[in-house]
Amino acid sequence: MYTSDRNSRPLHIVQVLPELQSGGVERGTIEFSRYLVTHGHRSTVISNGGRLVRQLEAEGGHHISIPIHRKSPTSLRYVAPLRQALFALNPDIVHVRSRMPAWLTWLAMRKLSPKERPVVVSTFHGLYSVNRYSAIMSRANSVIAISRCVRDYIVANYKLDAAAIKVIPRGVDVALFPHRDAPSHEWTERFRGEFPQAQDRFLLLMPGRLTRWKGQLDFLKLIASLRHEAPGRYFGVIVGEPDQGKTAYLEELTQSAETLGISQDVAFAGHRSDMTEWYAAAAAVFNLSTQPEPFGRTVIEALATGTPVIAYDQGGPAEVLEDLYPAGLVKTGDIGLLARLVRALCESPQSRPVIDFGAPYTLAAQSESTLDVYRSALAARN
Repeated sequence: MYTSDRNSRPLHIVQVLPELQSGGVERGTIEFSRYLVTHGHRSTVISNGGRLVRQLEAEGGHHISIPIHRKSPTSLRYVAPLRQALFALNPDIVHVRSRMPAWLTWLAMRKLSPKERPVVVSTFHGLYSVNRYSAIMSRANSVIAISRCVRDYIVANYKLDAAAIKVIPRGVDVALFPHRDAPSHEWTERFRGEFPQAQDRFLLLMPGRLTRWKGQLDFLKLIASLRHEAPGRYFGVIVGEPDQGKTAYLEELTQSAETLGISQDVAFAGHRSDMTEWYAAAAAVFNLSTQPEPFGRTVIEALATGTPVIAYDQGGPAEVLEDLYPAGLVKTGDIGLLARLVRALCESPQSRPVIDFGAPYTLAAQSESTLDVYRSALAARN
């Protein structure tokens, strides 16, 4: 499968992950696929499918649907189909982005001869629980961590040397998330029609999947604090949706808003595909994860548009803000400090703070660094 001129000609990359729905890993996979295609490489994604498949294929990528998303022994039945797919595709690199797909890939490749096996690269997208199941991510030819905190976690728990792990922060496509001072007129009119109660108020935006550790409850407490100090001055919007079939937390958030007396001060907007407009409209974007988050994709998206981000001082989001906007860091759980920071930011007579956005947080920088990892891994195998 490997030949000595692989580094001098286009590569065939297969990315393997559970699904292509709406999360940060999925969106990053789509963006990287687009980058590969536009730079002359061949891109294939193997997953259980989802709403992003259409975009992947429209942008030149190829998708193979195999149900490799379930964390269950029943997934073992898909080892053979995955092996057949990899053998037929004959890729240079298989890039695994999740634990179950990594296990299935490892099992599938065991019966391929050494000459038939592609190089395997893994990316630790999370601070995975420490056990044998998670350890599969450390068995790749090359390992990528999406932040320094993830790298340090791997070193501490998986017996890998720090020098063997390449830190590549997630990158944002600045063509899709350009610096903007305001949303489009058409979007603004639609927003006013959908959320008339937000008229003439500062928009505070909390994007992210609806799951408890993401901190939406703290965001509601912040809105309640701001309402107490300045009724009718601020309007919060939570953008995101729960995992399929898991609506209890959304119902809890809705009830909490009623209990806090902020039902007219906050809205739940669900999944949105026009995030660049939302970022441009917001006075501030929030990342309030109550546990250290590996990276925080919405943080760099918002900063790329020029919108300040306020986040708890922990994990990957803190690393990004330390580099780009340290004024946005807040001690975890300090609602009072959050409120003071919001008021200072919104009531300042100055325009938005200047955010010097660039490498290593661009898609181009991330993609080229990843391609360098691929080329090095291929060269080491020669």
